[in-house]
Amino acid sequence: MAEAERIIGTPDIPEAAGTDPEQADDGNGADAARTDAPARPRGKRRIAVLFGVAALAYVLDLVSKMIVVARLEHHEPIEIIGDWLKFEAIRNAGAAFGFGEAFTIIFTMIAAIVIVVIARLARKLYSLPWAIALGLLLGGALGNLTDRIFRSPGVFEGAVVDFIAPKGFAVFNLADSAIVCGGILIVLLSFRGLDPDGTVHKD
Repeated sequence: MAEAERIIGTPDIPEAAGTDPEQADDGNGADAARTDAPARPRGKRRIAVLFGVAALAYVLDLVSKMIVVARLEHHEPIEIIGDWLKFEAIRNAGAAFGFGEAFTIIFTMIAAIVIVVIARLARKLYSLPWAIALGLLLGGALGNLTDRIFRSPGVFEGAVVDFIAPKGFAVFNLADSAIVCGGILIVLLSFRGLDPDGTVHKD
């Protein structure tokens, strides 16, 4: 019997119980291929971070606009850093930084769509940096959308309150700043290969 086993040979036995034979190294780089595959999401979903950042950005924008309307509108600009930075209240019917004033309703619809997309994406959100970035986008979009709905001249046509006026640049508000910062962060995360679900890929 022993002699027969020596001649025929015995089948390879996995080193640990439950090991998938297809996952064993076949000597042709299978292990390397598995190493390059994206890892599964780890940790918990970052929904609380997303909505926490969004709430903070929204409240700061809302309060700042209330103060600007009450104290600064119809008054002389306030110089913060000489002529380089002023607080000057204006009403902007266009998009961020005063672009496209003839398309107020379209920008309102775009803001609403962005909010819905971010809310749906939250179900697959495991990455902390992505939660912060999307939270900034969500808070900024909500801030300007609130102006579009509730400020004159009418619902979905309201003019946004802007007040931060750097020299030689368009006047903007905190919502615009949150949107821009969130967008820049998303671009950086995309270049690094980090997905919202926490996986990392290499193109």
